[in-house]
Amino acid sequence: MIIFLRLLFLVVLGSMLWVTTWASSLCPLLAVPRPVATHPWFLATMADAYWGFVTFYVWVAFKQTSWCARAAWLVAILLLGNIAMASYCLAELFLVQKSEPLERLLTARRGGPGWLGLGLGTFGVAILIAALQRS
Repeated sequence: MIIFLRLLFLVVLGSMLWVTTWASSLCPLLAVPRPVATHPWFLATMADAYWGFVTFYVWVAFKQTSWCARAAWLVAILLLGNIAMASYCLAELFLVQKSEPLERLLTARRGGPGWLGLGLGTFGVAILIAALQRS
């Protein structure tokens, strides 16, 4: 199961990096036309995505014991979405041995500052600032 999950989250991360790079090459991040941005299904999709991010973050906050790591992962997940979430899952999956039970992945607590979360959170903030300056 661990190997399958590693492959799954590599596919998620790779596809999200590809599709966001592709979309960024076609139009700026914040250039969503008003009719799209105000469409009820766009708003419902955004609410669904962000509540999903918050739900996932609850698990991350449980696993991380450092408030610094918790804050960094919150920023990373809210700004990068599934890119940050897949990165977190991959980082956790590579800390677990293939022979260990899946429960270890789900419940093992992690200390420390959460360098990956700090890096991704900083990257997300930089992207947001760049997008705001372009709009």
